[in-house]
Amino acid sequence: MTIADAVYEQVKALPEPLAREVLDFVAFLRQRRDRGEWRDLMAAQAAALAPAWDNAEDKVWDNA
Repeated sequence: MTIADAVYEQVKALPEPLAREVLDFVAFLRQRRDRGEWRDLMAAQAAALAPAWDNAEDKVWDNA
């Protein structure tokens, strides 16, 4: 039995309002995971673009 199967078996025995809470919690977990992936992507982009952003030619834009 997979984890998804075990969760399904537990949730299907719950009353509808509690099953809705479980579904809401799953949505929360997915959103938290997606935010983490977005944060990782932003950090990777910042590191990759740092040499392009931090150069002597562009100092005029630092206080813009």
